[in-house]
Amino acid sequence: MLMPHPAVLRRLVDEYEALTRPGSAEAPPQEQAQARDLAYTLCVSTGTRDVRHALETARQWLEAASAADDAAMRPPTDKDPHVYA
Repeated sequence: MLMPHPAVLRRLVDEYEALTRPGSAEAPPQEQAQARDLAYTLCVSTGTRDVRHALETARQWLEAASAADDAAMRPPTDKDPHVYA
């Protein structure tokens, strides 16, 4: 399965959460439609069928991507098997 770029996934999650924050049940119809579209896109992007599962999966992927970025940014140590003296 293809995975969305972390920046795209982060934007989808942020936009969805902003539109569905508490008190947004009385949002204008346009915002409600946008929230439904984002929910669908999150589900398709994460291979899930429920937006709650999509958000959970997206957060896990974003956490993993962040950890990978942190590891890539860490300078190599002399104990790293890929560092040659």
